[in-house]
Amino acid sequence: MGRAFEYRRAAKEKRWSKMSKVFPKLAKAITVAAKNGVPDPEMNSKLRSAINNARAENMPKDNIDAAIKRASGKDAQDISEIVYEGKGPHGVFIIVECATENNTRTVANVKSYFTKAKSQLVPSGSFDFMFSRKAVFEFKKSDEMDLEELELSLIDAGLESIEEQSNTIFVYGDYTDFGTLSEEFENLNIEITKATLQRIPNSTVEFNDEQLVDIEKLIDKIEDDEDVQVIFTNIA
Repeated sequence: MGRAFEYRRAAKEKRWSKMSKVFPKLAKAITVAAKNGVPDPEMNSKLRSAINNARAENMPKDNIDAAIKRASGKDAQDISEIVYEGKGPHGVFIIVECATENNTRTVANVKSYFTKAKSQLVPSGSFDFMFSRKAVFEFKKSDEMDLEELELSLIDAGLESIEEQSNTIFVYGDYTDFGTLSEEFENLNIEITKATLQRIPNSTVEFNDEQLVDIEKLIDKIEDDEDVQVIFTNIA
């Protein structure tokens, strides 16, 4: 499968094995969701999803509860969401979403990662027309589930497309329909395993093995930063 595939698989396993890094990122996502809505998951669909995503990574309940409580505390008032855009090695487009209480520190760190990789940040909004923001939901397909009926049930809630891969269903909608889709899944008693807001490239680029290794090295470095929540690229 090539050296790049092996490198990327090993890098991914290494990243997600660092629970000391993963849990703080999940906690920040919970805190931000609670801060931007209400701290009650029953009344805040984004908070419910953030909690479910944390549980999927085996985050302890005490950590989840503490993250929610911080939403109404002094520290939470300083947490802000920031998006950086840059051109990485071999011209790859990279979007970096952060949650931070120190903007100066975060931008300095992200800029240094790009600079050391002989890459650069670009003005905010440069890639807006190159990516589409989508609400993406994942769940396991049950034996009795009829995808055609499910599709009809979700259309009014904002469904744009539905896919099946290895017995897992992926539902896509505009990011503004995240809440209505979440509520419809609850009405249908469908247990969501993961719900995210993603930036999906409108067109992708193929890179060879050597190029992918260079790109992944930069992505690894960026993802290791505790202020970085998620990264999107236009890699095919």
